[in-house]
Amino acid sequence: MHPTHLLYLHGFRSSPRSAKAQLVAARVAQAHPQVTLWCPQLPPSPAAAMALLARGLADWQGRPMAVIGSSLGGFYATWVAQQMRCPSVLLNPAVDPARDLARYIGEQTAWHDPQARFFFRAEYIAELQPWDLRGQPPAGPQLLVAAKGDEVLDWREMLARYPQAQHIVLEGSDHALSEFEAQLLNPVLEFCALA
Repeated sequence: MHPTHLLYLHGFRSSPRSAKAQLVAARVAQAHPQVTLWCPQLPPSPAAAMALLARGLADWQGRPMAVIGSSLGGFYATWVAQQMRCPSVLLNPAVDPARDLARYIGEQTAWHDPQARFFFRAEYIAELQPWDLRGQPPAGPQLLVAAKGDEVLDWREMLARYPQAQHIVLEGSDHALSEFEAQLLNPVLEFCALA
């Protein structure tokens, strides 16, 4: 069944202006104008992000949907897909953000607007706990895209975390998946049944 709704979740310090989010939005607008795409600006607080998504997805209950998540957004997308029982695409997903983000406590700048600053608070680490579904089988099909050249996260942890997923493992690449448009946009949307 073709989804009527598609959710894109960006990563830490990122935004809906990320290259991958923009490419997905442009392709959906051009080839699937009937599909509702939502790419919210996620707040730094995981609890606030969870509340935002719960409010936005309340209207999507029972509608065919898919979710794409990048980095920390992949961690969040895993939870969304479990709640909504839908397909998910995980792009270099964060596996243990509570561990990895501990070193980012304090003031941060946004990737796409270095003038934009936010504060990542120590209490946000504990707020990640309810999102962590490690050890639970997925409620819907998963596609994992993992780059061996990721300079931020370890692709081996990604493969170990998502054993049931379909895997695309890139020999080189980087955390941002620079070849997303050329090599990955089509397979990602095909997996979401938006071929």
